[in-house]
Amino acid sequence: MKESNGVNYAERHQQFENWFQSPLGRALLADQRQCIDQQVAQMTGARQLHVGISHRLPVATNSDFGQHILTTPRWENDLPDGVAVCDADELPFPSNSMNLVILHHSADFSAYPHQVIREGSRVLRGGGQMLIIGFNPVSIWGLRKLLFRHTNGPWGGRFLFRRRMEDWLSLLDFQVDEARSHFFRLPVQSAGTIEGPTLIERTGACRFIQIGAYYCILATKRVCAPIARKPAWHQKNVIALPATGNLGISRGYQRSDKTHGSGHG
Repeated sequence: MKESNGVNYAERHQQFENWFQSPLGRALLADQRQCIDQQVAQMTGARQLHVGISHRLPVATNSDFGQHILTTPRWENDLPDGVAVCDADELPFPSNSMNLVILHHSADFSAYPHQVIREGSRVLRGGGQMLIIGFNPVSIWGLRKLLFRHTNGPWGGRFLFRRRMEDWLSLLDFQVDEARSHFFRLPVQSAGTIEGPTLIERTGACRFIQIGAYYCILATKRVCAPIARKPAWHQKNVIALPATGNLGISRGYQRSDKTHGSGHG
């Protein structure tokens, strides 16, 4: 995994994977799996690609796709079948080969987040769908990252603005179908906080306020239809000329004129 501006994304990626074994991490992953399952429940197709954190943290495993492909940024000896080792910004798959692409915090933990979206778009077929999961900077979680400057677990990620992600998708000719934030719990490792009422339930705030810990964006890749072009000339109006130099061309015109002249006589 690449580094950028002195940031070791391989190390942060490993820390983030380990963090998912904590009580708060398990609660977040369970919420994300439920969210993703609801989004892909009615989808179907030949191939689903999950650009993930680790092969130990799969999502959308029960979706109705013929083939499930998972990527991981790190080689390990116990990798199962159907797992490819690669960076999220360099996918080893042909263009227009996937029906669904799931980017699970892929841009959050990449040196080149925009390229991650571009690669997901490249391998996605026209009319296919992309599902992006990313941490929400406009939330209590984003405030904690800003104040404490920790780099362990999710705090080592980028926390990219959802509006920026939508702008990138628009530039790549996507239509955003749905974008909402989820997981209204405080970022603390406390059993009472994790298992008790959510922040929305405690405060009575509207659930549609976009202050959840992460956002989920569902977008469809537009299909570009070719534009029919009318020929500038018609084949029947073309006179064939022998390619024998200027003299031949001149004689060709002469023969053509004679032919038309005899027809009028």
